[in-house]
Amino acid sequence: MKNPLFYAKIILFGEYGIIENSKGLIVPYNFYQGALKFEPSEISEQSNAHLNKYAKFLEEKFAESFDTKAFSEDVAKGMYFDSNIPQGYGVGSSGALVAAIYDKYAYNKIDITKDLDKEKINALKKLFGQLESFFHGTSSGIDPLICYMNIPILIQSKDDISTIGLPTANDAGKGAIFLINSGTPGETAPMVHIFFEKMKKEGFRKTLKEEFIKYNNACIESFVKGDYNPLFFNLQKLSSWAFEHFQPMIPQKLINAWKTGIDTDTYYLKLCGSGGGGYVLGFTQDYEKAKNHLKDFQTEVIYKF
Repeated sequence: MKNPLFYAKIILFGEYGIIENSKGLIVPYNFYQGALKFEPSEISEQSNAHLNKYAKFLEEKFAESFDTKAFSEDVAKGMYFDSNIPQGYGVGSSGALVAAIYDKYAYNKIDITKDLDKEKINALKKLFGQLESFFHGTSSGIDPLICYMNIPILIQSKDDISTIGLPTANDAGKGAIFLINSGTPGETAPMVHIFFEKMKKEGFRKTLKEEFIKYNNACIESFVKGDYNPLFFNLQKLSSWAFEHFQPMIPQKLINAWKTGIDTDTYYLKLCGSGGGGYVLGFTQDYEKAKNHLKDFQTEVIYKF
């Protein structure tokens, strides 16, 4: 059985702010991937058990839209999701699974190779949000959307989502966007709960709107143009704001490294997904210099410029 691969994703900008209608920029990350398979392995038993629970959810909620009979039969035959996407690291492990299930079992799939307009993207996002809610309680649908489409997505607002081209990477460049491994997975639900508790306070809502969203949107505008001076000016503001207001979401092991980046202006860190653990994103104009400060951590370049 040859099944297509579905890749991980990275929210470059917009974590949490997307909930409050800020802009978001999400890109595929092809270093990690997953596919539905039948060959038994060490991981297949556990994954198959998860799919068995998902089959019941699909049958209960989506029997009209999916071939739930075929899905249940394949799960009974031992089908599993063969994936190296780390769970709880903010790179879309459940999103890739949802995309794979939609691709194989949905009755009337939206063809992303033909005339992909905003209406179709929004319809996909809505359905994917419902499908992924099984894993997180609630879902925006963005993770499965990017995993399914495998092209960068720009979110202007909740109902204005489009594909976008990015500046060509320069593999010989000194600057880099990179991941830092905090060493422990994070859980989405508790972090989102902390965010919504903060949103009950007027002061936080005000600073989110007037500062975080302003810096976040400015970063996106600069990055898509390949305009790195204003990008790093706003990254410094964004990273400092997160250090003050998102500290409960910053993995504890990275608190000092986060502050060092701001203090030395060598690199700036931001959350990658909901935080609490998993990966954190780093931006630097001199990766070798940044690595010296971060020698105690595992880093992974995702884009050079």
